[in-house]
Amino acid sequence: MLPLYVYWNVDPVIFHIGSFGLRWYSMGFLLAFLLGYYIFYRMFKHEKVDTKYLDSLVIYIFLAVLVGARLGHCLFYEPDYFCTGEHWAEIFLPFNLQTGQFTGYQGLASHGAAIGILVALWLYYRKYRVNPWWVLNRLAIVVALGGAFIRLGNLFNSEIYGVPTTLPWGFVYLRNGETLPKHPTQLYESLSYLVIFAVSLAAYIKKKGKLHNGRLFGWWLIALFGVRFLIEFVKEEQVAFEQGMTLDMGQWLSLPFILFGAAMVVLSYKNKINEEIFVKKS
Repeated sequence: MLPLYVYWNVDPVIFHIGSFGLRWYSMGFLLAFLLGYYIFYRMFKHEKVDTKYLDSLVIYIFLAVLVGARLGHCLFYEPDYFCTGEHWAEIFLPFNLQTGQFTGYQGLASHGAAIGILVALWLYYRKYRVNPWWVLNRLAIVVALGGAFIRLGNLFNSEIYGVPTTLPWGFVYLRNGETLPKHPTQLYESLSYLVIFAVSLAAYIKKKGKLHNGRLFGWWLIALFGVRFLIEFVKEEQVAFEQGMTLDMGQWLSLPFILFGAAMVVLSYKNKINEEIFVKKS
C-alpha cells in the first residue's frame, strides 16, 4: 500500500496548437493581470480617480514585472552564466546562442520583479505626478493575488519545491524523477499570499479606500517577504552557490524589503508621508 503522499505528475502544458503550448504558468500570469486590472479599476472608480491613469499604470507595471523578474534571476541567481560575452544576449533572447536551441525565458525572480515595479512607479510618478505611495497601497493588494497564481504555476511546472519531508501532504514530483516526498513550498507560498491578499483587501474595504499612504504597503512588505524568508528554510537550493549558505539568496534578498516595510510603517505613523493622490511639482 502506497503511503499517503501526493504523487504529482501533472503536465505543465494545458494544450498544444502545433508547436505552441499554453502552460498553466502562463495562464496564471495572465489571470493575475486580468484580475489585478479589474480590482484596480474598481478602486479607481470608487475613489473617483480618472481611469486614464490606470491604463498607463498597467503598461508600466506589466513591463516592469517582465523585465525586472528576468533581470533579477539572471543577475542574482546565475550571473556566472549570463554576465559573459557568450551568453549575455540570452537574458533577452529565448534561445541558446551556441546551439540555437529554444529554451524560453527559464528563470524569473520575484525580488527582481519587485525592484522593477518600484523603478517603474518612480518613472510613472515623474510623468503623471500620481503619488507612488498611494499607488503602492493598492498595488500591494493585487500583487499578493498575482503571487498566489504564479506560485501555483510553479507547482504545475514541478519546480521551486522543498526539501524531503515525512508529512502526509508531501509531494513526490514524478516528472523530475523524484522518489522522496518534498515540501510543496509553492503551495505554502500560494496559500500565504492568498491570506495576505484577503486581509489587505478587507482592510481596504473596511477603511472604504481611505488608507494612510504607505502604511498598508509597509505591513504588506513585512508580511509577504517575511513569509518568503521563513518558507525558504524548507526550500531546496535553486542554484549551486547556495549550498552551505546559512541564508539562501531568496532570504538575503527578502531582508531589505522587510526592513523597508518597517521603515514605511514607522514613517506613516509619524505622518511623514504625503497623503495626497496627486503631488504638485515643487
